[in-house]
Amino acid sequence: MTATIAVLGLGEAGGALARDLVAAGADVRGYDPAVAATDGVRDTGSEAEAADGADLVISVNSEASAVAALRAGLAGVGRDAVWADLNTASPGTKRELARIAAARGTPFADVAIMAPVPGHGLRVPMLASGVASASVAALLNPLGASVEVMDGPAGLAASRKLLRSVFYKGMAAAVVEALRAARADGCEDWLRSVIAASLTDADATTVDRLETGSQRHAIRRTAEMAAAARMLDELGVPADVAAAARDQLARLG
Repeated sequence: MTATIAVLGLGEAGGALARDLVAAGADVRGYDPAVAATDGVRDTGSEAEAADGADLVISVNSEASAVAALRAGLAGVGRDAVWADLNTASPGTKRELARIAAARGTPFADVAIMAPVPGHGLRVPMLASGVASASVAALLNPLGASVEVMDGPAGLAASRKLLRSVFYKGMAAAVVEALRAARADGCEDWLRSVIAASLTDADATTVDRLETGSQRHAIRRTAEMAAAARMLDELGVPADVAAAARDQLARLG
């Protein structure tokens, strides 16, 4: 039986997912107030129209519009349909969405996209939690998706994604800031090699060493990062990460 799937939000991520779902044989209905549906996706005039008759509704727009999209779409959702929110949002927002859906009697899943959709499309790794997580996986995985079900309430998948983001995006910010400073100081190639070697040499002990070292040497490292922040100011590079590290170390100390 052909699955009928509504995709709300047809931007870069939603559009790619919708196209892959069509290619996999699903009957896909789309709605986006700013982007017309293409590539076999049936265009609709509202969230409710897209959701009408769908087995699964996928919301892929933004945290700011997730609640409004859910409220609007629920007007068209049938009693056997499930709702999957794929927006990057806080666990609190996901729990609020789950409460709204539950009040309407619609099973809800918090789905976290764990890698960039471009280049992966429907195969992008996803984590799902909430009462409808198994249903979402059962509908999407046979079509080529990679949805891993987590045992827990809505908000759990979002927390896992964002905790990883604190580390990974924070590390990326530190790399960008350090390289800008090294470029201004005329030694970018040297620092690139230092960063690459540090990442290559990391192992299971690295995390413990970073954590315990920061706590044990917080006072000395506070002074070190204060000097680093002043150096960046002298180089004309905003010391966002260096200053934040200084402040965190000062609290640890």
